[in-house]
Amino acid sequence: MTYNPRKIRLLMALRGAGVTDTRVLAAIERIPRELFVPEAFQDRAWEDTALPIDLGQTISQPLVVGLMTQALELLPRHLVLEVGTGSGYQAAVLSRLCRRVFTIERLKPLLREAEGRFRTLDIGNITTRLGDGTRGWPEQAPFARILVTAAGGPEPPKDLTDQLAIGGVLVIPLGTDHRDQRVVRFRRSEAGLIREDLWPVRFVPLLSDPPQSVCSA
Repeated sequence: MTYNPRKIRLLMALRGAGVTDTRVLAAIERIPRELFVPEAFQDRAWEDTALPIDLGQTISQPLVVGLMTQALELLPRHLVLEVGTGSGYQAAVLSRLCRRVFTIERLKPLLREAEGRFRTLDIGNITTRLGDGTRGWPEQAPFARILVTAAGGPEPPKDLTDQLAIGGVLVIPLGTDHRDQRVVRFRRSEAGLIREDLWPVRFVPLLSDPPQSVCSA
């Protein structure tokens, strides 16, 4: 692997900020973030900051990607649902840590660009869907892990919690005000959902949109 001092500094900063899972750090190291960042921001690809992409969306800050991925407590056998493909960066990181990622995006141009990046990186365990992520992916449920990369309201969408397997984990930003969002982890037991508030964050809102189609990357 080519030595990249900016990448090394970022990985050290992530570890210092709480991303201590070596598998998560290795996945972030292996995924070339510059491939997911617009040309105008290439010189900032390995900075620990969110960056704008098309259609008013962003690629998340690497620290947020690392912490949310770590919060999922992924195992290699897991099937993971991601709501909000965006640039595809988070899905690519997840793909290095689990059996398969099912990712949903409501904006077609973003999804097509992400699919192209998955092909470029020869990632074969990501399946994509164009559609309303709040409805989940019932044909593939239940999921061991669900990650939502846009902010919901005060509670997670019921369709998503219904598709979470017993023993499963859902990580989602929640909050009715963008100034008061928190990443929340839900664990599903036989008795119901157990909620754990983690840390403050700021995400674009989780929106609904009906069209759906499926393909594999």
